[in-house]
Amino acid sequence: MPQIKNAIIRFRIIDRCLRNKYKPFPTKSDLRTACEEALFGSEDGANICDSTIEKDMFAMKMEHDAPIKYSKREGGYYYTDEDFSINDIPLSEDDIDAIKFATNTLIHFRDSAMFKQFGFAIDKIFDRVNISPDPNAADIGSYVQFEVGVSATGNEFLAPILNAIRGKNIIHFDYESFVNGKKKSRRVVPLLLKEYRNRWYLISYDIDKESIITYALERMEDVIMSKKVYNEPIAFNAEKFFKNAVGITASDSATPEKVIIKAENVAAKYIDSQPFHHSQKVEKIGKNKTVFSMEVLISEELIRLLLSFAGEVEVIEPLSLREMMVKRLVEMCDKYYI
Repeated sequence: MPQIKNAIIRFRIIDRCLRNKYKPFPTKSDLRTACEEALFGSEDGANICDSTIEKDMFAMKMEHDAPIKYSKREGGYYYTDEDFSINDIPLSEDDIDAIKFATNTLIHFRDSAMFKQFGFAIDKIFDRVNISPDPNAADIGSYVQFEVGVSATGNEFLAPILNAIRGKNIIHFDYESFVNGKKKSRRVVPLLLKEYRNRWYLISYDIDKESIITYALERMEDVIMSKKVYNEPIAFNAEKFFKNAVGITASDSATPEKVIIKAENVAAKYIDSQPFHHSQKVEKIGKNKTVFSMEVLISEELIRLLLSFAGEVEVIEPLSLREMMVKRLVEMCDKYYI
């Protein structure tokens, strides 16, 4: 990779470190280590030296007006403007070249085991970068519209929570309930971070409830990463936990049920092309309708998916799910009844 592209990537890494409120005032050594780990997967200083980081910060000041200062009191660097970020600066041709280089590299490995689960994301980046070589083309939005997910809050907790998972550290936070809007203090051992529909969730062992509980990062407040390590064994297997799940609601102890649905032709094509669950099978193809089956946990996410097809899908089994659907539909009709 050309040196200029390496420098651009280092600028972004340094920027991220300076904005990390969970590890403020990084030293020159901290910045060098972060850059070397991200670019070369090592921390021994064989590829990047401290003088390189000094030159990078000087270039960031000169080229991007980055308000970088050194604090003698804290022994590290910081932004005098807390709201500053290189990400807010329009991409230059060099930036685009660096992104293209990285994307072209990733595209060759998208089907490898390491990146297979990110294939769709890599394709989207590749498409956007290659649609227009001009980063300042203002008319792209008039001709091409990409799907944009609404950003949820809480993403700033990803890195510190991941560190807590690795270290088996207990974390504390206040959590707001969607049901009653009340906040309660939680004390958990983080086990797994999982993304679902552009939102991040933490699967954790709740110490007070003595059970595996899922919390949405966007509803966490005043998150504190404790140094206390939880050494008690926790029976948790992520693959087993989500094996029968549709969405984020899961359990490794609940019993899955056989769900049978009947879908009209057009809906059936959508359901067949984008299955509700990996266990989904076609049981019967009729002239006007198709019957599907799957072994899943009955969850709110499953109900909402079925309701999204309105009258084009009918739940045949189990009776309990069919009754839930009837109840929801009656309530819906009551709201629209004139």
